[in-house]
Amino acid sequence: MPSPSRTRAWQAALLTGALALVTTACGGGPDGAGGTQQPAGGGSSPIPDNTALITAVKPDAQLTAALPPAVAQAKVLHLASNIQSAPNNFYSSDGKTPIGYEVDLAKAIGAKLGVTVSYQDMAFGSLITSLQSGRVDLTMAAMNDTLERQQQIDFVDYFSSGITIMVRKGNPDAITGPDTLCGKNVAVVQGTSHQKFATAQSTKCTQAGKPAITVTATDSDTQNQNQLRTGRVAAILNDLPSAVYISRTAGDGKFFEVVPGQPIEGGPYGIGFTKANTKLRDAVKQALQELVADGTYGKILQAWGVEQGAVKEAAVNGGS
Repeated sequence: MPSPSRTRAWQAALLTGALALVTTACGGGPDGAGGTQQPAGGGSSPIPDNTALITAVKPDAQLTAALPPAVAQAKVLHLASNIQSAPNNFYSSDGKTPIGYEVDLAKAIGAKLGVTVSYQDMAFGSLITSLQSGRVDLTMAAMNDTLERQQQIDFVDYFSSGITIMVRKGNPDAITGPDTLCGKNVAVVQGTSHQKFATAQSTKCTQAGKPAITVTATDSDTQNQNQLRTGRVAAILNDLPSAVYISRTAGDGKFFEVVPGQPIEGGPYGIGFTKANTKLRDAVKQALQELVADGTYGKILQAWGVEQGAVKEAAVNGGS
């Protein structure tokens, strides 16, 4: 969400995309938390069912006792999100039920705390103010934990995203990382941090005596996917969750794949809390850490195919 990975130009392109109920501002918005357009060439989304995994989470009585009195009494966490960003958070086919790896993580955290989670869908720009006004208890919307935002709210980091390279299935151009993009044609969305990175990487190529990268900037992910499918470009730069989602859904997973490796120029997504609500922040942090330790966290991310973004520690304000 508004970290510079996605821009307003990219958001405008999303409006012409095809995932129903998509709104702009987060996830696939300026933070670059992942795109929500229907992948070029169609394909159905493989939606995992983590119900049994989440149901198996046992409440931690000490953490339940450490919750703020209002939450402990209501036994409900009121969570604000901007539900539009597959596979982070989006609506199921009924148009009403939030799903995604973030949603599953929130449910598992709630189970560990002995409470349920109630979702409120709102514009991304309203998330922090709604938190500060007390309308909600926490936010979870693929929001980048940044130093600037840390001046307003606190974060518990739960995922690491960044730029990822997507190629045609089978990786015919043998692209294994940024250094192997030299001399290749690479597609990006106009005005994004992906374009900035590709331009900088091209300079590195020429400084090393290698051919420059031909950077093709378009107005939408869909255009880039079409160019990759037809071989006009060798790779697309995208954000980790979006690239994973597209590679799994486009052509039923037969069109694209993600180059393995850690996200490039990665940064954390954080669950947001008011500065005064340290009791809830610390309880959620510990609940998430327990889910990391017992393997539930990893299984949820793996089910959604985004395990590359896993964190080892639920840090507080770990962004920079």
